[in-house]
Amino acid sequence: MEASPILERARVASATRGIYNLWTQSGAVCRGTATGALHDAPAVGDWVQYDPATGRIHEVLPRKTCLIRKKVGRSTEQQVLAANVDVMFIVIALDGDYNIRRLERFLVMAKESGASPVIVLNKSDLCDDVLPRLTEIGLITEAPVVVMSAIDHGAVAQLSSYIELEQTGALIGSSGVGKSTIINALLGHGQQAVSSVREHDGKGRHTTSHREMFRLSQGWILIDMPGMRELEPWSSAESVNNAFGDIEALAKDCRFRDCSHHDEPGCAVAGKIDPGRLTSFHKLVGEMDEQARKRRDRVGCRAVRQILKSNPKHNTDG
Repeated sequence: MEASPILERARVASATRGIYNLWTQSGAVCRGTATGALHDAPAVGDWVQYDPATGRIHEVLPRKTCLIRKKVGRSTEQQVLAANVDVMFIVIALDGDYNIRRLERFLVMAKESGASPVIVLNKSDLCDDVLPRLTEIGLITEAPVVVMSAIDHGAVAQLSSYIELEQTGALIGSSGVGKSTIINALLGHGQQAVSSVREHDGKGRHTTSHREMFRLSQGWILIDMPGMRELEPWSSAESVNNAFGDIEALAKDCRFRDCSHHDEPGCAVAGKIDPGRLTSFHKLVGEMDEQARKRRDRVGCRAVRQILKSNPKHNTDG
C-alpha cells in the first residue's frame, strides 16, 4: 500500500494556467500543481497543503477573506480574485478614470470579502481641485482615503500606515490607474511593467497580466492584480445594503418594510439620496437578484438531471 504523502503548508504567490508558485515555510519558492481531487482551484493568497516531493497541492485551507466577482460574460459562476486579503486598496485615478459608480461596486466587493477598504486617489498631479472628489466620496463611505501621486515615492510610502506588519494588501482598480507604478515605488525598483495612458480618454493597457504576491521591505505583503474593465460583484443583498449604509439608514423609516425605494408611498429614501447613487443601488440589487435566480435554476437543472439519471424509466422520448 502506497504511503500517504507528508504534506507541508505553503502560500500561493502566483498562478498561471494551472502552475502555482508557492512560498514555502522555509522561505523558498517552488512550483506546484493542483490534484484532481481539489474542489476549489487555489487562488493567489491561499494557504495550501502540498507535497514537497512532487509539488502537488492536496488541500486549500480555509480562507479568512476572499475577493470574488462574477466571471466576465454570461457565466453564472464566481471568480476568486485573491484570498486572505486584510486590506483592499481600491485605486482610482484622478483623471478620466474617476468614476464614483465604479467605486461603489468595489466597496460592495470589499464588504462581501471581509477585507478593509482603503481608497487610493492616484494621479493627484493631474487634478486641479481634489476637494469635490473627497466630498463626494465622503458622502458614500467612511473608508479612509489616500490622495497621492504614484511617481512620488514618499507619498506612496504612506500606504504602509493603513496596514499592519505581516498583513496582506491587494491593489485593485481599472487598467491604467497606476497600480504597477505604485508596486514599483513600494518595491524600490521597476519589477512591474508600466505603460502610458491614452491622452484622449485617460485609459491604459493592461500591464499586469496575472495576479502576483510581493513581500515588501516595509514588512507586509501586497497582491497586484490586472486592471478590471468589467466588475459585477459576486455578493449578497446584505453586502449591497451594508455598502449603501446611507440608504439602509433612511430605509428604516419607510412605511413598508419591503419598500424597494422606487415610487412607493411613504418611502423615506427617494428624494433624499442622489439619483445617480439610488440608480446604482437599484442596478446592483437587480444584478444580485439575477445571480441568485440563475444559481437556483442551475441547481434545479442539476437536480432534474440527477433524477433522470437515477430513474431511467422517466427518461423517455415519448
